Amino acid sequence: MLMLPAILTHAEVRDTLRLFRETLDQAAVANGGDAVLLTVDGSALQRFDSSALAVLLECQRMARAKGRAFAVQSLPPKLSALAKLYGVDALLQSA
Repeated sequence: MLMLPAILTHAEVRDTLRLFRETLDQAAVANGGDAVLLTVDGSALQRFDSSALAVLLECQRMARAKGRAFAVQSLPPKLSALAKLYGVDALLQSA
């Protein structure tokens, strides 16, 4: 599981995606390459911008490219509303 940081703006995108990539690789090794659900938890998010949505969508893309299932959980209501406003809420189904 990847816990999103308290702050996720444009400045944090690269580090957050690096952590997800590492989590994805570790999950593949730990599970011998078998399909596994990778979850991103947004419960710690306090300050964010639309970059947070871009991170979530890129995490989903990376997971699917490796044949992994992907889910998000505990997104702040304002981020969920932003996803709905941008029309990507259906892509980020909660676990």
